[in-house]
Parts: sequence; C-alpha cells; structure tokens
Amino acid sequence: MCDDELVLFEFLESDYNTSLRRRRLLARNQFNPFDWEDTEFMKRYRLSKNLVTKLCEEIRPMMNVPKRATDLSVETKVLTALSFFATGSYQRPIGDISGHSLAQQTVSKAIAQVTACINSMEMREKYIVFPRSHEDRNKIRARFYQKFGIPGVLGCIDCTQIAIIRPTENEERYFCRKHYHSLNVQLICDADMQITSVDASFGGATHDSFIWNSHPIKNHLENLDETTWLLGDSGYPLRKFLMTPVVNALPETPEGHYTNVHVRARNVIERTIGLLKSRFRCLLAHRVLHYKPQVAASIVNACVILHNICNKANLPAPEISDADSSQEAQMQPANLAEDTVSSSQNNQALQQGVAIRNDLIRRLWDVRRS
Repeated sequence: MCDDELVLFEFLESDYNTSLRRRRLLARNQFNPFDWEDTEFMKRYRLSKNLVTKLCEEIRPMMNVPKRATDLSVETKVLTALSFFATGSYQRPIGDISGHSLAQQTVSKAIAQVTACINSMEMREKYIVFPRSHEDRNKIRARFYQKFGIPGVLGCIDCTQIAIIRPTENEERYFCRKHYHSLNVQLICDADMQITSVDASFGGATHDSFIWNSHPIKNHLENLDETTWLLGDSGYPLRKFLMTPVVNALPETPEGHYTNVHVRARNVIERTIGLLKSRFRCLLAHRVLHYKPQVAASIVNACVILHNICNKANLPAPEISDADSSQEAQMQPANLAEDTVSSSQNNQALQQGVAIRNDLIRRLWDVRRS
C-alpha cells in the first residue's frame, strides 16, 4: 500500500469512527430507558427507576462530571453497569442495547467506574451493616425467633463459589474442588435475607472454616459478652458463638428436633445466595467473571450492596431458569468438614460449644413438649 492510499485509509477510518460515535449518541438521545415500563425496566436492571435515580445521586459526587455533549451521563454509566450485573452478558451485547449504544471499551470503563463508586467505604458502611449495638442485635435475634422459633441467632453463615477466569498469579489458590477457578465468598445474612457481611478476598481453594477463622467478626463474637451465635453447616467448627447441626441425629429425639429447627433457620442463607445470584446473574458460576480476582471481588461487593438495596425495598425476586439453577447446583462443591481440633485451646473452645449447644437442644425440646 502506497503512502497516499494509507493516508486515505486512515482518513476514511477516522471518518467512519466519527460517524459511528454520532449515531450512537443519537441512539442514546432517542431511546431513554426511563421511558420503559416499570416491569421491563426492572427486568433489565433489577432496581426500580426510583432506586436507580437515588443510586445515581449517591455516587454522582464520586464520578467525573460530563463536560462535553458526547460524554456519558452518570445515569447511562449506572444503567450500563446494572445491565452487566443483572445479565452477566459480555460487554459488547450490553453496549448494543438501544438505550446504551456504546462501544465495548466504553462499556468496560463504565462498569469499572460504577463498580469502584459502589465499592467506596461510604457505600459499604451504609449498606452492609453487621449489628454492632446491643439494640440492633436484639432486633435481629427477635426476628429469627419470630420466624423460626430458635433463640439467640444473630445471623446465618455460608460460602459460595463465584467463577472467574484463570488468574495469572497464584493460580492454585483459586482452583476449587469442582475444577474451575473461583472466589470462595463468605456471606452472613439476617432472617430477612439482608446480607450483613461479605468477604470476597479468598480464592476458591480456601476452605470455608479457614475464611471464618481469619475473619474479624469471629473475634468480635468471641469477645462479645452475650449469649448469641451464628448458624453454620457441619463444615464449620462448633463454638459457643457458632451453632452447627448434630450429625446423624435420630428423628423424634431432642437432637433431631434441634437439627430440624437449625436446618430450617439456616436455610435462609441458602435462599439469600440464590436470590443474590438470580438478581445479579454475573455471579452465576457458569457465567464466569472475566476479571482479575481483585476486580471480581469488587463486583461481588457491588452486587451485595445492590441486593440489599433491592431487598430493603421489597422488590420482587426475578425468576431463574431451571437450566441456570441446575448448572449452579452442579458447580457448587459440598462444604466438607475440616478437622480444626488440633490444640488444647481448640478442644476447650469445642467443649464450650458443646455445652451451649446441649443447653439450646434442651430448651428447644422443652418448648416443643410444653
């Protein structure tokens, strides 16, 4: 290709790109997602129009102010990110939606900016709140007792795998037992499926109990001078602040009754995880987040905050297909028990947990018989 032909080609390419940007700007101006029906709007973005408006106002001070006519508005950036969170689709199809009309690179930047803003300390402290006051703890304990008939419960705990692409560093930390790369995300929720704690900093190869033993909330509960506990499955160590089911408990026995009540109450964390992923399908294991672990963790945190916003507003849960549900179940490894009783200190902690659980078993059995 001669120099004159190369100059002409570059001129035509530049002219094409300019024309394409103008068409996209025109499309965004002609198609306003806020004009859609409420049901269609929530189907695409999960939040209601009112909640999206409030979210935009909250993060507006953290975002760059548009200076040119071609600059994206805060609303367009937020809706673009919400569309990705909600569907887990690749960035190019999201940009092709008429109300967005964005290039793939622009979609990527919008998702990154909105995710960073939602991950701000201000937003996290406002929307992910573990109860710190005695009054707040009493409210949660009363709600668990009202709904499930089990006293002293401050929350339910479990972990879930969020698939990511193979990391370039420390790859072995992210390879889970189901043979894919993931984050093992610890969640704690209350009786109404509000998530009170999230930790997305560990790779999929990390055991649930290791994440819990490294978490500051564990130390907080351990030093709390109150009779209260979380509910966890048998993969967690029994402690005075963490009640687990009685393995192989016989029916129609105090232990069997306690385990039935425990399982029914603890099921709220499984339903919470299911609701979180049905709202924000980018977290479904077979969708796979194509980001580095740290960025993927930020996306998880953002989705948890958005879930809490939706949950508090009592927005309806979106349906998840049988195929998605089946694939998700197949890709979640069972939480295997881990032997954590290896020292006299751990033995003492276990014995304290056994004593408190036995007392709880007796109390529940007495209530049943009365």
